[in-house]
Amino acid sequence: MTARARRVAGVALRRASQAAWSAGLGLRPRGVRRAAWARALRAACEDLGPLWIKLGQLLSVRPDLAAPEVVAELERLQDRVPPVSLEAVRAVVRAELGAPPEELFATFDPEPLAAASIAQVHRATLAAPYRTVAGTRLPAGTPLAVKVVRPGIADAVAADLAWARRWAARLERNVAARRWRPRALLAEFEASLARELDLRHEGRVADRFARDFADDPVIVVPPVVWRHTTRRVLTTVYLEGWRLTELGPAQRAGIDARALAVHGAEAFLRQVLEHGRFHADLHPANLLVTPEGRIAYLDFGIVGTTTPAQRDAIAHLLVATAFGDPERALRASRALGLVVPPAVEAAVRRGVDDLLRRHLAADRRLPDGTRAPSDLRGFALGFLRLLSDVRVPIPEGYGLLVKALATVEGVARALVPDVDVLEIARPYVTRRVAVQLLRPERLRERAGAAARAFLHEMMA
Repeated sequence: MTARARRVAGVALRRASQAAWSAGLGLRPRGVRRAAWARALRAACEDLGPLWIKLGQLLSVRPDLAAPEVVAELERLQDRVPPVSLEAVRAVVRAELGAPPEELFATFDPEPLAAASIAQVHRATLAAPYRTVAGTRLPAGTPLAVKVVRPGIADAVAADLAWARRWAARLERNVAARRWRPRALLAEFEASLARELDLRHEGRVADRFARDFADDPVIVVPPVVWRHTTRRVLTTVYLEGWRLTELGPAQRAGIDARALAVHGAEAFLRQVLEHGRFHADLHPANLLVTPEGRIAYLDFGIVGTTTPAQRDAIAHLLVATAFGDPERALRASRALGLVVPPAVEAAVRRGVDDLLRRHLAADRRLPDGTRAPSDLRGFALGFLRLLSDVRVPIPEGYGLLVKALATVEGVARALVPDVDVLEIARPYVTRRVAVQLLRPERLRERAGAAARAFLHEMMA
């Protein structure tokens, strides 16, 4: 057994022993047992380092691959590690940009703002004026955030991936594990990690998002300073603001929190249904509320995409969900690649109908008698669990989208606890579906069927 395998086995055994004890050696209630094992998995990822932390983060945005308890626990993964030395940072910046940071920037703070497993961020200020790709002129002295990939991390990740590939191939031969497609999941994870290790990719995505929302006075994306950006260094404008978890009563008093929550939800729908790319990792650390009352998007490491056909199907799915129509929801899901075998179709339909009643019904009430806002997260994660229980394969990208929709609800409620995201979405998606149905090509497509139905009714 290699040193790496011994280390993984040691961590797994230690954390599994702790979980078994917390679970009462299998004697405590099922929910307690599952929560204990989820905590152990999260702690093991943190113990094992960057690759495993990133794998856990990927699973946290893929509820189609993990139980709700595991998803909830992995969302708490602490991707915070001791920072590397200033000399190590200076060496990376010199290698990438040709000079140490003290010569490139007017100021460069030796203490990092944040240190994570892949990179750490330092504050700096612009030494000379710069014009962004959008044409905005940044004056000298503009505050900057300089993200630097940790030295040696690429080699460490490559070694861990080589080991993981061997184990994924072994797991693929196990019938019970094969349904999780270990090699396909690892390949998806490798592609995501490769993008994260090349900071130019994050910069390009950030610029695209900024262009998508150039006409929106509420949404802001930090401009990229490409003069000081390479594979291992990303320099953007530094934005002041509060994380949603830090937005207390004093800050709320100065902004229209409900208007921001509504606008943020609509901005996400625009990402999915108009622009075809959406921020898929909207946890509170990746969003700021600026002193001017704007929403700032940060960290574009995990981004989902949608094709025109998928956007049409997603709009129909959201309309069906908003109006509590399980049959239409399943039809729209089929258009997104979800294949429900006839043998379990009735069970799935009953399950969806039950989820709609429990989480989205208009007559749901809070203990004080007021109407309960829609529980989109409960519905979305419940639907994925239902599909998993009946062994229906979930299409690539479907789980990521469903989790992103559920996360948007959580983000909106961090601003306004009683906001109803489904009520916000209903008029938007209804208008979009109406526009789809009135397209000339769609009218021509449906004209024949409409005429036959009319003749059938007239002659009956």
